Amino acid sequence: MSIPVIATMPKKVLIIIPCYNEENSLPLVLTELGNIIMPDDYAMSIAVINDCSKDNTATVAKQYNVILLDLPMNLGIGGAVQTGIKYAMNNNFDIAIQLDGDGQHPPGEIIKLLNAHQSFGADIIIGSRFIDNEGFQSSLVRRMGIRYFYRLNKIFTGNNIFDSTSGFRLLNKRTIAIAANNYPDDYPEPESLVIFAKAGLSIKEVPVNMRARLGGVSSINHSASLFYTLKVSIGMLFSFIRN
Repeated sequence: MSIPVIATMPKKVLIIIPCYNEENSLPLVLTELGNIIMPDDYAMSIAVINDCSKDNTATVAKQYNVILLDLPMNLGIGGAVQTGIKYAMNNNFDIAIQLDGDGQHPPGEIIKLLNAHQSFGADIIIGSRFIDNEGFQSSLVRRMGIRYFYRLNKIFTGNNIFDSTSGFRLLNKRTIAIAANNYPDDYPEPESLVIFAKAGLSIKEVPVNMRARLGGVSSINHSASLFYTLKVSIGMLFSFIRN
């Protein structure tokens, strides 16, 4: 007598791409995503969150097989990412992966995050530039700031996260539920790690190769770096002391 084989449903993965004026880089990012061969036990969907762009980002996104979430007003990176996370929660996705629309995060590196999640079972997997020190390493000023946030994160959480500003992240279902209701508004990556650690979530960092942005302009230039550092530091402190 043969034993019936019970088919298992593939895990639903939502790629969240927050975009503000990314019409030049988005075509390559979406094309590369379309060429990824996902493992058999994963099913990928793509959500482009257009954060009230002033260019043709929305028009570009409509030319691809993606979910377009067109925000009526600019919410900033934190609000755009959280919009995608809320969509993932409301539509019962098992995994959400944040991927920048400017091309800095090569879509092919997604497989490394999925493999690490399968191997380690952590709630959050962060793609890091600074473990193997390969690929684009950012400017000296940025690296100094990232090193500062490494130390601050170590104080608040006890975790050694070398690339705490990385927006290339995998969130599991438990993390999605928390982030959908509690996620920082501006420059959210370092502060969100404090929130996740306080919630008892496990975090794993894995090496990935990144590249220089393909288009657009960073919201954090040299003149804004001090303001960014101060604002994020205060946000991390408040997240640490908040009940």
